[in-house]
Amino acid sequence: MDYRSYFKQYPDKNGRYGEYGGAILPPELVPVFKEITEAYNAICHSAQFINELRRIRKEFQGRPTPVYHCDRLSRKLKTGCQIYLKREDLNHTGAHKLNHCMGEGLLAKFMGKKKLIAETGAGQHGVALATAAAYFGLKCDIYMGEVDIAKQAPNVTRMKILGANVVPVTHGLKTLKEAVDAAFDAYLKEYKDAIYCIGSALGPHPFPQMVRDFQMCVGLEAREQFLEMTGIFPDVVCACVGGGSNSAGMFAAFLNDPVEICGVEPLGRGPRTGDHAASMAYGKRGILHGFESIILQEEDGSPSPVYSIASGLDYPGVGPEHAFWRDLGRVNYVTASDEEAIDAFFKLSRYEGIIPALESAHAVAYAMRRAKEMHSGAILVNCSGRGDKDVDYVVEHYGYGEQFMFKD
Repeated sequence: MDYRSYFKQYPDKNGRYGEYGGAILPPELVPVFKEITEAYNAICHSAQFINELRRIRKEFQGRPTPVYHCDRLSRKLKTGCQIYLKREDLNHTGAHKLNHCMGEGLLAKFMGKKKLIAETGAGQHGVALATAAAYFGLKCDIYMGEVDIAKQAPNVTRMKILGANVVPVTHGLKTLKEAVDAAFDAYLKEYKDAIYCIGSALGPHPFPQMVRDFQMCVGLEAREQFLEMTGIFPDVVCACVGGGSNSAGMFAAFLNDPVEICGVEPLGRGPRTGDHAASMAYGKRGILHGFESIILQEEDGSPSPVYSIASGLDYPGVGPEHAFWRDLGRVNYVTASDEEAIDAFFKLSRYEGIIPALESAHAVAYAMRRAKEMHSGAILVNCSGRGDKDVDYVVEHYGYGEQFMFKD
């Protein structure tokens, strides 16, 4: 495929990426999503909207975030391969999530909405949306599973300080999938005055497209910065994949370049059902939350229980564009386990002074593994978030990580 024309072709007029995507909705929401689609199509070609979003990116978010060479970690791996990070952990609020939340908040203002509704797992999307709501003067309801509320207490506190109403979700596994269920149910009742700001590149059209577009600043910046730093492209570009927002934004900018692209899914405790959330590795085509993609599912088609040490990755499906990229053969989807992610979490912290989110640590883990295989070249990793939210949980379960250090 000639990827130079890719964004003119996908999604198609039905919001599909090949076999995936679409908007599979209850009848009362069909005109609502049509309104959102028309509004987005209007503003994404508006110089006024684009200039305002650029101003926000620069003056409020602190963009562009830098690309950083992990020189010491690369040397500790005793390989000639070099690891670089796109430092989305330095984006305001500590993760990539604000990139699409500020765009969605600006869209809500354009549409005359009064409230933002969303789900969150790791809490970074919730914090980012609460930040956007405060910035634009909007109300904000964040639905979050009770398990994640306990696990991500610092982010819950931040959301409340920012003025958001955090709604505990108490059914099912009490994690991300159930939070999405609850947020959709709430939106059904409030769609006239609210907009649902989904936290990843998934859901009914136009949300996968919107989130990818708003997140492309990550990949576009990284591409330009890496070329400026080194004069060449990286050999491998990688990012973690749950629903797929940070990775969609990173990968989209490199589709037409001579680089290998790898999405890293959470293998958790292993391949047994309920012990991982690796949709691409173990899922099959299905429908979830209003879109068609690759879903982890039971024999009856219901979503399988999922698990990851990283709360932002424990979702039983993946964004439809990722499924399409896999079918095209453009992106390889691989896995990293909890153990590998924890190892990368401590090594990046100790040898580079960067504490990554557990989600991002999956991508760092894969980069470390791949660097040992490559022996030369360069790997560019999207460090999608910082690990402040995870430190209490990690220390409680793994101590301070002395057992993960290299033995010199």
